[in-house]
Amino acid sequence: MASPLTPKQWEAIRLRLLAGEKGRSLAREFGISETAIRKRFGSQTKEIKKVANQLVKAEEALSSLPISSQISARTLADELKAISSHLAGAGKYGAMTAHRLSGMANDQVDKIDEVNPSQSTDALQNIAILTKLANDSSTIGMNLLNANKKTIEDINKNDDEPPEPKQIVFRVVDASE
Repeated sequence: MASPLTPKQWEAIRLRLLAGEKGRSLAREFGISETAIRKRFGSQTKEIKKVANQLVKAEEALSSLPISSQISARTLADELKAISSHLAGAGKYGAMTAHRLSGMANDQVDKIDEVNPSQSTDALQNIAILTKLANDSSTIGMNLLNANKKTIEDINKNDDEPPEPKQIVFRVVDASE
């Protein structure tokens, strides 16, 4: 069933929910059920507000630092984002390599003599080597997926609890010493 509201109206509802208006009053105003609003925006609005509060707290914590420490914190954050981006790229390329090597190993399967497999040692060795290389190539991607899965499980376990604060300590060393 098509929605009685236009995309512009849904966007207006979303923005007003984020601004703190109640779904019940918006439902009355737009002539739809509160359930329809909750179904469309319930968890999304809650998550956006949660992240916005985390950003505010982070900005407050950052602004309480001396300027030189603010610069160091931003630099560190940028470096951590770059590392994440590079690891994601490495995972992507590793997955592409693993896919290609697995395809090559699969092509070698056609060279196996099914009646007398011991006569196909070259093909079997090629399959073993290509499969091992494919598995090794997928390591970064698999580790990232597993870490993401664990993070999601941890978040879902503690959905109502605020995240545990983490402290990052860094030391600036004068290279001339």
